[in-house]
Amino acid sequence: MEFTYVKSRFQEEIEIQKDKYDKLQLNVLKDMIVSLTGLLEIHDTYTINHSQNVADIAKKIAIEMNFSKARVVQIYYAGLVHDIGKALIPIEIINKNGKLTTAEYKIVKEHPGNAYKALINAEALNFIARIVLEHHERWDGQGYPNAITGEEICIESRILALADSYDAMTSDRPYRKAFSKKEAIAEINKNAGKQFDPNITRIAIEKVFNFL
Repeated sequence: MEFTYVKSRFQEEIEIQKDKYDKLQLNVLKDMIVSLTGLLEIHDTYTINHSQNVADIAKKIAIEMNFSKARVVQIYYAGLVHDIGKALIPIEIINKNGKLTTAEYKIVKEHPGNAYKALINAEALNFIARIVLEHHERWDGQGYPNAITGEEICIESRILALADSYDAMTSDRPYRKAFSKKEAIAEINKNAGKQFDPNITRIAIEKVFNFL
């Protein structure tokens, strides 16, 4: 009886310590990610708070879609670093006050691939590399970098695409003023089944965007 009790207490202590270790790892990982996004915000002042906003919105959508806690954390972290590839884009292109040339837009489209290369080689962060790589793919196959379609795009990336577009539209940019929430939702709804996964769009509009 005494041995069984001691064994049980030992197992409980292991679980407690494991939980503490897991939380410590998550905190270190988040600090690392926040530092990376901070570097990007120094490079591009227009992204200040953008990555955090995208992460928060994507997390809300994932929760509404009944994702597990682990997957919610995963998409949240992906949202925080989704634009880190832009750190390699010249600042005069990033902050250009006007329409990009074809050559400039080609350079901008390199940022998901840039981020993927960085994340896939970082053991602590490679679990979000694919999500970041595919966040500019479109449901209709007209996105980049690989022009994949529909459910070929990982579901986390499809969520991130919505969150990213909503926050981008409702924020001031060098080339335009922010859309109203109503205008942004209308634009996203118009592109359901084209740019965005139609089912995720419906959930995002009904349960998240209307309450932001």
